[in-house]
Amino acid sequence: MLRGLIVQSANDAARVLAEVIANHEMALADTMNSEAQRMGLKDTHFVNATGLPDAQHYSSAHDLALISAALIRDFPEFYFIFAQREYQYNSINQFNRNRLLWLDPFVDGLATGYSETDDFYLAASAKRDERRLISVVIGTDTEKLRSSESQRLLNYGFQNFEAIKLYSKDQPVSDKRIWKGTDKHLKLGFRADRYITIPKGQRAALKATLETRQPILAPVNRGQQIGTLHLTLGDAPYLDLPVVALDDVRLANVFSRGVDNIRLLFQ
Repeated sequence: MLRGLIVQSANDAARVLAEVIANHEMALADTMNSEAQRMGLKDTHFVNATGLPDAQHYSSAHDLALISAALIRDFPEFYFIFAQREYQYNSINQFNRNRLLWLDPFVDGLATGYSETDDFYLAASAKRDERRLISVVIGTDTEKLRSSESQRLLNYGFQNFEAIKLYSKDQPVSDKRIWKGTDKHLKLGFRADRYITIPKGQRAALKATLETRQPILAPVNRGQQIGTLHLTLGDAPYLDLPVVALDDVRLANVFSRGVDNIRLLFQ
């Protein structure tokens, strides 16, 4: 079923999987909408599992790129299927509709689409060395054009941008004073390795400023967002990244909290 869904874009496979997962296609659409909301997708709404046309079934290139990235990150055990050019079922060869799999040896996914207005779509991904890029093309006139435009986007990205590692997992970005806790200082950072993509040759123009909510009061849980790392490239805002607590800090005893209350009056 997964190969039929992924390789052949089979609508019947999508419906069967929806019924297995949620007992009904509409019920799965509700689950998908809840997940879209959790992911912060602002321009996506589902009413079916197949993607067949409906006025209330829509998405954007940006949201499809976020969905693609989540799929690659969260389901690596299934991602290899997207690179399959063909498979055989019931003595019939089924071919992948993503023609980039034949044209570019670095491409290993993702999904194609077609609308009732004769528009063609393609979300593609390629990995060269340790870098992976995702492209989304919407609204081309032909299948050939969606492939060629996707290839142009991927080539442009690899040629003109670079990925840099800002911080490693659990590497402190800063050490901040925390009040009313069993510890006096709180380490801030990221729960996973943090990479960003910038135009090539622009590393020196990248600047970071950490903003935290003050005062920071215990208790604080590991992974709790404490602030935001504001990145600028040149003089322009570039990206905001949530910064979290790297440790738990429990609430201190009554005496220590009282002392900190007095100290806070003079901050």
